[in-house]
Amino acid sequence: MTQYFPAAVIFDMDGLMFDSERLVLVTWTRAMADFGYQASEEVFQRSVGQTMERTNQVLREEYGANFLLDETNQRTSEYYWQTIDAQGAPLKPGLLALLDFLDRYGITRAVASSSDRRNIDRMLASAELADRFAATVAGDEITHGKPAPDIFLRAASLLDVSPGRCLVLEDSEAGARAAAAAGIPCIIVPDLRQPSPEVAALAEAVLPDLNAVHEWLEKRAIPEGPR
Repeated sequence: MTQYFPAAVIFDMDGLMFDSERLVLVTWTRAMADFGYQASEEVFQRSVGQTMERTNQVLREEYGANFLLDETNQRTSEYYWQTIDAQGAPLKPGLLALLDFLDRYGITRAVASSSDRRNIDRMLASAELADRFAATVAGDEITHGKPAPDIFLRAASLLDVSPGRCLVLEDSEAGARAAAAAGIPCIIVPDLRQPSPEVAALAEAVLPDLNAVHEWLEKRAIPEGPR
């Protein structure tokens, strides 16, 4: 689909729009140490792109039934938002330029994130980006999280654009699988880890950053130019 140009773009949030997954890893590691646990990056990686329910399941499987789940989650959240409030939301390079480009071509947009509604709204407000998206879908608003297709199908429905005319931007394997299951073309922009060859094969492209996504789309822009 070398000439594919979307009518709508659906953005993942953490690790794609914001450099937030690194911050979560740092704050989670700190919170775990507060309660005497050794944080594992491998365990963290297994939760990337997953709903909170699935993440909690991963943690219980790793640390046992008596793991202080609520306490470590709450402490992680406190450290995370203290950092965001002090330093601002860490935007990924190229995000604002990409949004401006999509504006020029009249391409509508949504955020579809495994994060819960409160976190999505707070993050977008912190970055002053809420008004740049026509719709948002949160992980706690759907029955089946990524890699199920539900969240992306819901976003396409809210945008009133058929799935095949959308483009998903994702950093995680779970998200890329969800896009494929929804029948939506996807570009993977890896964050903390590269996709497996199997998952990479599901994507239109695997690109290093959002600047590269901008360039990819610009090469495929509709002939009549910006609207």
